[in-house]
Amino acid sequence: MLDFDPSADIQALRSTFADIQAVVDVEGLRAEIARLSEEAGAPDLWDDVEKAQKVTSALSHRQADLKRVTDVEQRLDDLDVLVELAHEMDDEDTADEARKEIAELQDVIGQLEVQTLLDGEYDDRPAVVTIRSGAGGDDATDFAEMLLRMYLRWAERHKYAVKVMDTSYAEGAGIKSATFEVDAPYAYGTLSVEAGTHRLARISPFGGADKRQTSFAAVEVIPALEEAVEVEVPESDIRVDVFRSSGPGGQSVNTTDSAVRITHLPTGLVVSMQNEKSQIQNRAAAMRVLQTRLLLLKREEEAAKKKELAGTITASWGDQMRSYFLYGQQLVKDLRTGYEVGNPAVVFDGDLDGLIAAGIRWRKRKDDDD
Repeated sequence: MLDFDPSADIQALRSTFADIQAVVDVEGLRAEIARLSEEAGAPDLWDDVEKAQKVTSALSHRQADLKRVTDVEQRLDDLDVLVELAHEMDDEDTADEARKEIAELQDVIGQLEVQTLLDGEYDDRPAVVTIRSGAGGDDATDFAEMLLRMYLRWAERHKYAVKVMDTSYAEGAGIKSATFEVDAPYAYGTLSVEAGTHRLARISPFGGADKRQTSFAAVEVIPALEEAVEVEVPESDIRVDVFRSSGPGGQSVNTTDSAVRITHLPTGLVVSMQNEKSQIQNRAAAMRVLQTRLLLLKREEEAAKKKELAGTITASWGDQMRSYFLYGQQLVKDLRTGYEVGNPAVVFDGDLDGLIAAGIRWRKRKDDDD
């Protein structure tokens, strides 16, 4: 007789999933998809390219939201059949398959549950992430490049569309800074908990033998806002510098002065873009990021908030939010949540979901307490 009774686990999964469905409003989501599909099917849609891109992007995101929910619903129904089959056949292999599916669904539903906590004004938007090296010399620029790879691998694991918008390479190892966009539903809400100062402690590969080095990098995360165009930026308020794109090797973009750096004179904000093929494209991308930052700054000033949405990040001692230890104990620890991972290699390879989920739950509790 098969000793297998997962009814309590399945009941818990269905209860959590029912709460998720209520928050997501599946019927409302289907209605929104129907409306956007009708707009996307209009014969004159592409007469206005900007509007067409907004409609098709919104439709793609809503369809992805719905698919995540309907896929889980189908898997729960299939799980019931699998459990019933295991008992009918008195088959341990089928029971093991059901146990594996339960574990996977616990992970998937847990991630969906975290997403329901993303109810901020901009949380459903794509994200623009900037990484800057801080104190620590070559170790810091190398660390910044490690973080860039970490986030790109995380996006790759989730099959999210990523566009690297700018990379400034260091003279020695690694990068001085990099900016990239993650175009996925709730990318900003998800990645916003990564903003802050990250600290790396390891035996330096650049210094003397067995010398421990501590280095820092800053991560800034802002939403990619369509409405950023509402912010008018007079030409007199900006300085635009063009220069030749830099990077390892001999990319074709290095042959012309296509890179653009825009400095907003009243605030001192600086945005650089160099990964598009033309100066016009780089300028447009830089202006969009600058407008987004100015819009956020304007709204927060109006609301009398004490700090910018992206936070004041110094990338040095005293304000780090996460530490990565690559010597001795081999540990990644989030100093806000207390969440730890005992294998830094998997984290640097993009396995960030546990750290991010803990950060989102921590932020929600913090907001509720405030």
